[in-house]
Amino acid sequence: MSRIGKAPIAIPAGVTVTVSGDTVTVKGPKGTLTQKFNPEIDVKVENNEVVLTRPSDDREHRSQHGLYRALIHNMVVGVSEGYRKEMELVGVGYRAAATGQVLELALGYSHAIYLKLPPEVKVEAKSERNKNPLIILESDDKQLLGQVCAKIRSLRKPEPYKGKGIKFVGEVIRRKSGKSASAK
Repeated sequence: MSRIGKAPIAIPAGVTVTVSGDTVTVKGPKGTLTQKFNPEIDVKVENNEVVLTRPSDDREHRSQHGLYRALIHNMVVGVSEGYRKEMELVGVGYRAAATGQVLELALGYSHAIYLKLPPEVKVEAKSERNKNPLIILESDDKQLLGQVCAKIRSLRKPEPYKGKGIKFVGEVIRRKSGKSASAK
């Protein structure tokens, strides 16, 4: 029994949800998002809420019921409030600079890395003295934002000995003691 799928999605003021065929379109102050869904799952907009129902209790219908409800909820939150991720560069000489949609990273390699980001993602790089450089990413599309963050993080993952690398702000990296803690 999908408890997530049963919960209705409240539509905030300024957001419109339209269902046409097997596509849901959500428009709001931050942008417009569309999502295709399985036509067997019934999506209705009633009393300022989006309600999803499934035809049967098959395993596939149950899983899709919760999935599409979560995707539509993420779209509604995205176009009304938006999503924001902050990443921190930990390491000596690690730098980040953003010019337009191009992110330039210096991560201890012999060359700088240039990443062209999608137009839906807004990027900002902050560098303060005696603090780790920050990359701030904002978007209305949660899935796209997560993909971009994963790509940036994959360039230099945090390592467990010194904690150097690209990590999310507030993320705790499990540290290892190294050779010095071995038995004598």
